[in-house]
Amino acid sequence: MLDQMTLYPIADDVLFAPGGKVVIRTYGVAPATMGASVSYRTWVTGIRDQPRYWHWGHFEDATSGHRRVLEWLTGRGPQPSQALA
Repeated sequence: MLDQMTLYPIADDVLFAPGGKVVIRTYGVAPATMGASVSYRTWVTGIRDQPRYWHWGHFEDATSGHRRVLEWLTGRGPQPSQALA
């Protein structure tokens, strides 16, 4: 299935915590066919009992959303809400 998708990396961050590391990745994903629309996601691995991903409607929302997720995980901001696609 991934061979039929095109991934567009936007941002990657890694946080080191006492329980291990937390990886935050934001990327665009689209079908491999030309002219297909891109959907944007932030995916978090390494945390439990918390939301693990967010969907964003546009590139600008994805970049600022990645920053908001990072601020939330480091205790400097509230938990981000999903952007409407």
